[in-house]
Amino acid sequence: MDWLLGFIDVKAILIVILIFGPLERMLPARPQQPALRRAWTTDAVHCVVNRIPIGIGLGLVAALSIWLGDAAVPASFRASVAAQPLWLQTIILMLLADLIFYAMHRLFHTVPALWRIHAIHHSISDLDWLAAYRIHPLDQILTKGASLIPAFALGFSDAALAIFFVVFQWHTLLLHSNVRIGFGPFSWLVASPYFHHWHHANDPAHWNRNFAAQFPLWDILFGTAQMRRDAMPDRYGIEDPVPPGYGRQMVYPFQRESKDAA
Repeated sequence: MDWLLGFIDVKAILIVILIFGPLERMLPARPQQPALRRAWTTDAVHCVVNRIPIGIGLGLVAALSIWLGDAAVPASFRASVAAQPLWLQTIILMLLADLIFYAMHRLFHTVPALWRIHAIHHSISDLDWLAAYRIHPLDQILTKGASLIPAFALGFSDAALAIFFVVFQWHTLLLHSNVRIGFGPFSWLVASPYFHHWHHANDPAHWNRNFAAQFPLWDILFGTAQMRRDAMPDRYGIEDPVPPGYGRQMVYPFQRESKDAA
């Protein structure tokens, strides 16, 4: 039981609630959206249960990446990476990881089999901090795991890795939260809730846009950037028949599509 509680990390969940709960009430992007919105119980199950398979999967990816680094990357190169100033390591690591995340994220929107996995996340019809947790474990392991390969293989220091993980986690929660927060002139440098909310818009004009997790730079370079800073989407979600409930969502990607759905 102790190992299970370690994966769940009740204290961390409570801290998130204490921060984003009041923030979403003070600066709501959609004031009419209640705190206990539709399907919040499903997303709460995702938040608690997914930590176990995702934690195990990313742990295996990290171990494999370290092994690959030891086998394929010269020790002198890894030492030179770790010897760089912490601020420079952190910037390089975050940019590199986000570039790989962008590529994987875009792939999940392009390949039909991968999209059925990613559709779980896009089935959210009400965005808030809790909605960030609605994701199929395979989606998180493959997408985030791919972005972690260079982090562990190239020799970045433990301090740079720690900063990256903390910033990525809190930034992800902010991007999905029901808050009207922009970054002014820095909106095209660092992703804001405006940027990511349009990625979730149920609007054909905004489909397959804004794939980057942290830096819109990659969407700008590859022609997928689109954002309005004067408004949030009217509707979120997708038209795919993603079922409600955690268990059914876990098996949905592997079920054969009916002729009507196809």
